[in-house]
Order: sequence, then C-alpha cells, then structure tokens
Amino acid sequence: MRGLGRQGTGWASCAVGATVLALVAGSWPSLAASAQGNAARSLYGGPAPRPGPDILYAPPAVAPQLTNASPWTAAPILISGASAYRGGEFLYQDFLYDDHGAAEQSDPQDPRSSGNTFSRPDGTYTYPTSSAYANNAADLVEFRVRPLPSSTAFRITLNTMADPTLVGVSIAIGGSAGTTYAFPHTANVKAPADLFLTEHPSGSALVADLVHAATGTTVAGPAPSVSVDVKRHQITVRVPHSDWNPSGHVVRLAMGVGLWDKTNNRYLLPQQTASATSPGGAGSASNPPAFFNVAFRTNAQEPMPNPTDPAGTAKNPAWWRDEAQGAALAGGDISAFHADVDFTKLAQQVDDESGVPVNGPMDRILASHFQTAPGANYSVNCFPQAEMGGAACSGQYQGNLQPYAVYVPRESAPTAGYGMTLLLHSLAANYNQYLGTHNQSQYGERGTGSIVMTTESRGPDGFYDSYAGAEVFEVWADIARHFHINPAWTVITGYSMGGYGTFKLGEEFPDLFAKAQSTVGTSAITGLVPSLRNIPVQMWNMATDELVPEASYLPTAQALDSAGYRYELDVFAPGDHLTLAINDQFAPAAAFLGTTVVNRNPSHVTFVVDPALDYPKLGFVADHAYWLSGLRIRNTANPTPLSTATGTIDVISHGFATGDPTPSATQHGAGTLTGGTFPAIGYASQFKTWGPVPTSAIADQLDVTATNISALTINVARAHVDCDVRLNVVSDGPLSITLAGCNEDLTLG
Repeated sequence: MRGLGRQGTGWASCAVGATVLALVAGSWPSLAASAQGNAARSLYGGPAPRPGPDILYAPPAVAPQLTNASPWTAAPILISGASAYRGGEFLYQDFLYDDHGAAEQSDPQDPRSSGNTFSRPDGTYTYPTSSAYANNAADLVEFRVRPLPSSTAFRITLNTMADPTLVGVSIAIGGSAGTTYAFPHTANVKAPADLFLTEHPSGSALVADLVHAATGTTVAGPAPSVSVDVKRHQITVRVPHSDWNPSGHVVRLAMGVGLWDKTNNRYLLPQQTASATSPGGAGSASNPPAFFNVAFRTNAQEPMPNPTDPAGTAKNPAWWRDEAQGAALAGGDISAFHADVDFTKLAQQVDDESGVPVNGPMDRILASHFQTAPGANYSVNCFPQAEMGGAACSGQYQGNLQPYAVYVPRESAPTAGYGMTLLLHSLAANYNQYLGTHNQSQYGERGTGSIVMTTESRGPDGFYDSYAGAEVFEVWADIARHFHINPAWTVITGYSMGGYGTFKLGEEFPDLFAKAQSTVGTSAITGLVPSLRNIPVQMWNMATDELVPEASYLPTAQALDSAGYRYELDVFAPGDHLTLAINDQFAPAAAFLGTTVVNRNPSHVTFVVDPALDYPKLGFVADHAYWLSGLRIRNTANPTPLSTATGTIDVISHGFATGDPTPSATQHGAGTLTGGTFPAIGYASQFKTWGPVPTSAIADQLDVTATNISALTINVARAHVDCDVRLNVVSDGPLSITLAGCNEDLTLG
C-alpha cells in the first residue's frame, strides 16, 4: 500500500489494546502497588508504555515459607550463608537446593547425570524416587531460635514439605571444640555437644527427644513439644526451661536434616542406588552419614566456583555451595559448622546484622509468583525446544523459592543509583556460574558501580523463555526492592546460552537496555535482530567453537551489519567454547558496557513482534517498545514449519528535529586480550559505528512502515508530536492506529 497522509484515507474507529489491558489487570491486580517504596525509584515510573514485561512491575509474591506465625516476628535475611539477631530471634539462612548430602560415589541412576555439566552438586545423595520426596524434602531454608518465658523455641523451615513425617532434624546443643559425640538415631555424624535435640515422626505424629550427648540418656523432665505448620513448611520445637535453660549463656549449636526410617525409628540411610523408599548415592560406604543438609555454613566457609581451573571447570564441586558440606559429611564430622548463639543478646532483643554481607558476591532468595510443582523434577528437559522459544517449560527447579546470585559494588550507591547488569548463565550451568569471578566483579565495579544479577531461571536449559525468562524479571524486581538502582542504567550480557538470552531478551524488550554484550552466543532468531536498532551490541565469539561455530554466530553479525546498526564482532583464536570462561578476563567487555543510559524516546523505532514468545499468564509479553505499544500481528499462520509468524513495525518521528546517523562502512581490526588466565588471546574484529546525529527541520509527522501488523498504539507526547500529527503510512494490509491521549482511533485499509 502506498504511503498516505492522514487526510482522505478513510480512517475508522478502532479500540486497540483493551483486551491486553484486561488480561493484565486480571493476572496482576494492583500493578501500581509495585511502584511503592524502594522500587518506585529503582524501576521505570514514566509515561506508558512501560519498558519490559508486566512481571517486572508486579507486586512482590508472598512465599509461605518466608512468613511468620506467633511467636516468630523477625523478617527473613534472604541472603544465604548469613546469620543475624533480629527482635529477640537468632536467624540462619541456608542455601537453596543444596541438599546433596555427603560426597561419596554418585548414584548410577542419578537423574542429574545429564544436562548439568556445569552445575553438578558436590554431594552425591539422591532422594527416594517416590514423588512424596520431590527431590527436595530435606532442603533447609532457615533456622531460628528464640527464648520464651518458660521454654526455648527452635524453628526449622524446609523448602518443600509434602509430608513432614518423611524428615528428621537433629540439633547439637552446647559442647566444646575438640570433643565430639555421635548424633543419635544412626545419623552417622558427630559434632561437639552437651545435648542432642531430635525432632522426628512417631507414627503419624511428630515428637522430639532431648538426650545427653555423652551417654545417650534422656534428659529428665517433660518432653519437648513439636508443632508443624505444613503451609509454611515450618517445624517448631519448644524445650522447657526445666529441661534446659540457656539464659545468660552463649550456646554452640549445630544441626543436620535427613530422611526418616519410620519402620525402624531412625534416620533413613542412603544406599548405592535410590529406590522408591530409600535414598541413593552412598557408594560403598558401610555407614553413610544420614544428613542431606547441614546448617550454619557461612558464605565464607562454602567455596565459590573457580572456572579458571581448566581441569575443574566442568565438574567444579561448588556450583551449589555444598562443597564444604559434602566433604564434612563424607568425613562424618560437622564440627566446622556451628553458630555460637548469645542468649543474653536475645533476651535483651539486641539487633546484630554483622553476619549479613552487604557487598561483594552473594546468593539471595527470591519469592517467586510461580510454583508449577513442589521441589525439583530432574526429568524435565527444556532444551532444545526452548532455544527457539515458544515452548512453555517449567524447568527442573519448580518451587516458589528460587535462588539467584548477585554482586553488590564495594562503594555505596551513587545519588542516581547503581547500574543494573543482567549476567545470564550458560546451558548446563546454574546461578552461581559467575560467583566470585572477574566476569562478575569487573562488570560490578565499572563506573560508579553496578548490581550484577544471575538467575537460576528454573534450571540449566531454559534459554530465558517461558518461566525461565519470567524469572529474570522477577529477580530484577526483587533487587529493585532491596537496592537503589538507576532504572535507565541497565545492560544485558551472558555466556553461551546466556549470550542467546542476551539477544532474545534484548530483542523482546529493547527499551530496557542501553547496551548488550554476548560471549560465545548468538541470536537464535535472526529475524528479531531489527529490534536492536537503539542498542549497541558487542559479540565475543571463538573462531573454532565446537558448540557455537561461525555458521551460528556470523548470521547475527551480518544481520546487524546489513541493518546499519552499531555492533562489534570480536573473533578469538586459539581456543574453544570454554576458553573465555577459563580465561576470566572481561575488562574490555565491561568497558564497552560502560555507563551509558537507555534512550527511552529515540526518534526512530523498529520492532519485530513474535507472539510465539509471549506468555500472558506469566505477565511475560513483548508487544511494545519505546513509545509504541498494543502491537498485534495480522496473519498468525507460520510461514514455514520451522518459523513463527512475526510482524515488523518501523516508525520515524520528525518531532525530534534529528535524523538517523549515517552508519560507517564495515570496518576491520585486530587486538589481543590480556590479563586473564592465559597470557594472551588474539582476536580479529568486524564492526560498524554511527556518525554524528544530524539535525533536521522539526515537523509534526510520523512515517510508519508496517509488515503483517494489524494494530499499534503511539504515545504522541513521547514521540514528540501531537494529536494533529500527519501519518505517512506504508502497510501490507489493514492497520489500526491509536494515538494515545488523543481520543482518536484510526483505521487504514
């Protein structure tokens, strides 16, 4: 259809966007409430459309495990490996999904044996195959203790609780370093202790026994009482002061969680291979430790991954922060893991946050809006379907509590707030892939400091689609509630699958990001590359990459080049897919990302709509960019069996008095990356830049080119035009245009 001015075109009324708004309102009530508190200054708060998906602005989810019932009142720490005194309670926050037990010999039937090359646990235990255990029944989330008028209360919170009678918990109370005793009930673990308190099932009830560590005899007096809150996954044990009174003392505590053998009234011990009723992963151990999870392991005690070790990269035992736990349990002694709890502080309700890290690398806990099932399901594989998007996949970690890694700069947040860097993990890796690396810290300490976040995204292979993609924005919102972030200083980067995710999320939501950097990744759908008009892109790829070869990444670079966009492709040699990870030198990439802020209102917007990547029930829909929204495609039939139906919108506003910069010719160069594990890695570059932004005569005019687009909404104020704007439209079919705020809907064709 030829280009037309607004006059004489036969425009008719069309209500655009009402259906989407209704769906959003139904799925996410009171979205405006998410703009309260710290999030109000850390997330976009300007005129519509908001950049990014609705899930980014949703109010916080409420996870029952993180809530309190009397007598508990303190807010959870939400930083793993941390402890604090809060309002008369001592709290310890454990790591999530670290319930892997001792490092013995792997279960030959371990369901995690494939697909997690870079996220294998150190511990070798596997759960009984019965669904009641959900591969997660003994995963400790939090421990608390507080004195009451006539007793001492202990609370244990588990990640998953389908049946509280499947689990036992033992607490070592008191004792002195160097003198250890065996935990009772065949736990096959020892620690310093004066007393052992064990909560466990007895028939269908939960009971607790308190025994002297040295003799195993029951402490005289009334038995401790046990209550369980199945909804909150919490077990509370109260020990009467007539049995034990810690008032005025500093008491050493240690604790482990295991499965319970109700037939024999003792801990359920792993065997070589799991069955429906027995755990596996004990190898040849004749008396394997019973504990799957141990408390009081600090962020400093549990090693962080070390990807710079070429031999250990694929089998690094610290991905889940369970390396020290696995080794200690294998040795049958958890003396290293304890808390010295000051009951005088508790009685005086002294608050002490000295055990909570405030900067550097750490693991945090997200309360997610989504739980597809309790616990974990390792039979779920999202790859390869998720690579191209459009395949709803729940992922392996399915509960409503999800872990994520974050780096907090050493310096305090500047007045405008920290930057936000999304650092997406690789295929077969997990959220701790970059924890403690230069890859993380060099991005974090650039400029005045940027928060760096890496999500678990539900497992090793989600490709940031469906639940895996929605979780990225849930975590972003969670960080925005806890830290002061500059909503305009945001960038995206990632390695391998994280590089794919960098392109995917950048293409879906370009108005969120100032720049994008992909390492050994590419765009899985090159047809979406036009959406990157206003995002400079840097690509680091390997000349001899066995997983992402030239045939994979070069089409993305060529698409950027053909579009005349700003990009740089650096091709490194020698090396393979893991070379740049092992080298761990990302200073040039950090310099590229820099401190540039997002231009929310560019004069020229190009956006490709791909409804196959939308998940309305997750609040994860990409139907808007910059000052365009309500985008709908006309023909939804897939052009070929391997493609999805898309539409492209291109709008130039003449209201900015600027034109498009002239792209340079394709340029070439070379350089050397130094400062990493390897002395030097050479690279060849291909890139394009833009010349200066030209000025032009200001005009109340929009040039609209639409391909397979049936409807769009334009925010005329953000486009620097008004309600009398002249629309020059070229479309391949009927097109409805709504001018937001003008009370006018226009239909062409």
